[in-house]
Amino acid sequence: MAELKCKADTCTYYKDECCCKGDIMVGGKHACESQGTCCESFVKRRGDSLTSAAGHPSVTVSVDCEAVKCMYNANYKCMAQSVEIKGSGADNSHGTCCKTFREK
Repeated sequence: MAELKCKADTCTYYKDECCCKGDIMVGGKHACESQGTCCESFVKRRGDSLTSAAGHPSVTVSVDCEAVKCMYNANYKCMAQSVEIKGSGADNSHGTCCKTFREK
C-alpha cells in the first residue's frame, strides 16, 4: 500500500487530499511521462456528497498500475512508497495524472 496524496478535488472519492475508495487504478499502458498517465478510478463528483461505500478518507491505498514503463511498476502493482495524483478541477480521468511516474 502506498501513501496517496491526491489533488483531484472534483472526484467523488476525494476528501482532504486523501481517497475514500481504498484502491485506485493508474492508467497509461504506453506512457513515457506522467502526462501519459491518469487515475482511472476518477469519478466526477455530483454535488457535495460522496458516493463511496466506505466514505472514509485514507492516507494509504492499494495502487494498481498499467504504466508498465514506470520504474515503480511490478506486475501491474505500484511499489512506490508514496504516490501523488494531480488533477485539480478535472472533468474526467484524462484530466488527472500520476506525478510519481518515472520512466524505466
